[in-house]
Amino acid sequence: MIISLLVLTVALASPPARADDFGGPEYPYKVPLGLKPPDVPVDNPLDDAKVELGKRLYFDKRLSGDGTVSCATCHDPSKGWTDRAPVSTGIRGQRGARSAPTVLNSAYMDLQFWDGRAKSLEEQAKGPIENPIEMGSTHKGAVARIKKIKGYAPLFKAAFGDARVDIDRIAKAIAAFERTILTGNSPFDRWQAGDKTAMSESAARGFALFNDSAKGNCAICHDGFNFTDSDFHNLGVGMKAPAPDLGRFSVTKADKDRGAFKTPTLRNLADTAPYMHDGSEKTLEAVVAFYDKGGEKNQWLDGRIRPLGLTPAEIGDLIAFLNALNGDKVEIPVPELPQ
Repeated sequence: MIISLLVLTVALASPPARADDFGGPEYPYKVPLGLKPPDVPVDNPLDDAKVELGKRLYFDKRLSGDGTVSCATCHDPSKGWTDRAPVSTGIRGQRGARSAPTVLNSAYMDLQFWDGRAKSLEEQAKGPIENPIEMGSTHKGAVARIKKIKGYAPLFKAAFGDARVDIDRIAKAIAAFERTILTGNSPFDRWQAGDKTAMSESAARGFALFNDSAKGNCAICHDGFNFTDSDFHNLGVGMKAPAPDLGRFSVTKADKDRGAFKTPTLRNLADTAPYMHDGSEKTLEAVVAFYDKGGEKNQWLDGRIRPLGLTPAEIGDLIAFLNALNGDKVEIPVPELPQ
């Protein structure tokens, strides 16, 4: 089962990661159990000042055209870093066409957005600002508004050496903050690290099923410690619509990418419903049922999607395993914004 929402060749391939430091001497902090240190761009190293600036920008609605939408509006820490809506609502109440993916562990994704159009977190941070449905501004307009806020000058100086504000610095600060939003330390991580009481027998059976290529077949796409191959697959979601969202095809124009969307992480699924790129599945039970029937047939359906024939007991075990991937919630308070 490919569970697009949902992976793991993980434990079969390598020993569990342990809590450790990353970010270099300027920003050491602990990586949760089960993860590895994320890659950090050479031109955007982590440090306290930059992360703190990024946190404030992340919550600041003044980046939007009318001051009503921030990054946190659609990626709310109290809602699993999503908005728990099928599709997101942006400036002037406009509704988008896709569900907001979680920021949790986005530091490990090779490409950003459901269609992979951004090559980095820095590039992704710029996108919503200019999107007319999301934040409804321009880069020039957002920079001008932030420049006028006197309280930001010392924060930019601390982060970058001087008080200059530009869109690249705004994006770098937001991306630096987002690279610190990591979740691990789940029952599965503790089980894999040697605590055989951390996960139930049902979840352990579900883990075996998850990795069984002849049965569940989930790990074929949901692999590694973050349970995603960072690749794009057509599961048939939304393909019956009169004008279906073609996902990755809109970026590559390659016929094979029609209706293909990025494989999301399976971590903290309890906090990130509804599922799929269009939020069409409300529960894990519904997601598993979707895969069990073999997805939705269409011309570009991924060849690895097939009916599974799972028994009710197997479905229960698989869901028990997915729930064992719920780890640290990473909830943070809204910071005081510069004035």
